[in-house]
Amino acid sequence: MSLLRVLCIAFAAAAILPSAFGQTAARASAVATVPGMPAVPDPSNLYSETVAGKLSPAVAGHLERIYVPNRSENSVWVIDPATLAVVDKFRVGVHPQHIVPSWDLKILWVANNAEGRTDGSLTPIDPLTGKPGPSIPVDDPYNMYWSPDGRYAIVVAEAYRRLDFRDAKTMKLQYSIETPDCAGINHADFSIDGSHALFTCEFGGALTKIDLVNRRVVGTIQLSRYFDRPEVLQALSKPGRKPRKMVDPVVPRQTIISAMPMPQDIRVSPDGKRFYVADMVSDGVHVVDFATFRQVGFIPTGTGAHGLYPSRDGKLLYVANRGSNRIRGRPRGNGSVSVMDFATETVRATWTIPGGGSPDMGNVSADGRYLWLSGRYDNEIYRFDTTDGSVLRVKAGREPHGLTVWPQPGRYSLGHTGNLR
Repeated sequence: MSLLRVLCIAFAAAAILPSAFGQTAARASAVATVPGMPAVPDPSNLYSETVAGKLSPAVAGHLERIYVPNRSENSVWVIDPATLAVVDKFRVGVHPQHIVPSWDLKILWVANNAEGRTDGSLTPIDPLTGKPGPSIPVDDPYNMYWSPDGRYAIVVAEAYRRLDFRDAKTMKLQYSIETPDCAGINHADFSIDGSHALFTCEFGGALTKIDLVNRRVVGTIQLSRYFDRPEVLQALSKPGRKPRKMVDPVVPRQTIISAMPMPQDIRVSPDGKRFYVADMVSDGVHVVDFATFRQVGFIPTGTGAHGLYPSRDGKLLYVANRGSNRIRGRPRGNGSVSVMDFATETVRATWTIPGGGSPDMGNVSADGRYLWLSGRYDNEIYRFDTTDGSVLRVKAGREPHGLTVWPQPGRYSLGHTGNLR
């Protein structure tokens, strides 16, 4: 090759590279996040940093474990995912509900909400050793999240209809946001820029939007499987008791679900534009547009839709259908997992549990191969193979709930059983 040709190629590359770098920089800065929140590297996929292999240096040396809170026996069981053996058990506070990775990924917090009592607490677990530390008294910590800048722990005080913002290190109360229109405030996810959070209202059939910057409730909307059918909404709004299912007012020989919706887990779309809300009574997932804060869709999944977990590549959403429409269900129910495609908002596959079960809360393994879920009504947990949907059962304690898989890929945690980004 001549010297002249080499120089031409070099000059061409020099002209192209700045343009490419400029496009990359523009892409990375496309989302103006709240101060203190890490940048969004890929605005088209806010799960880009939770793909297999992207483990943070903060989790170096952490034991690979499944931590299972057993609500009815006030314990945590620790399972080795490689051998499926229970390697430890220890007592925690009253009614452990969820195990929540800290924002900095260095502690796992057990949320013991002591339902109906006043002695709620948080129990820290050191993921380097798998051992618990002393519990900290906290009012009704049914669930817990973190402000996107990592400054506050957001304790979901369900019984009091409020969010308590506590110092992320000391857990001392800093301030609260009252949510009087959100009965059973429960699960949450966050806007792509960290400015807002959407919380589900389990006992009000609703969804509430919180402005985290100005510390206020923006609004609350009702959810419905029949959001786009005014004639059904009118029939449901009539006073008086109704059976769980009633005749469709328009479509012959069809029925509608008349019971109030019971929204559970919630998850944001990869591009941050939509939120998906699992509904245990409506047997599916509501779709809500973030910008307008209006319901725009409903996706039927299975009986008792409850937990939502993105796949490691951010393309799929696993929907855990608990197999019952009741808070206290029966063993061996019609539990399943629906595999939803984010892009098309359609269900690709449904994984059943031979003999029945009650898949509830959990998360995906670090390599993306397995989906781990608690079996709340069956005193067991499930390991679903994400390649073919096959499932293994592992014995757990009484009423296992929000288990976490640890470690998980990601830079920081927004709470729950591992909502990492």
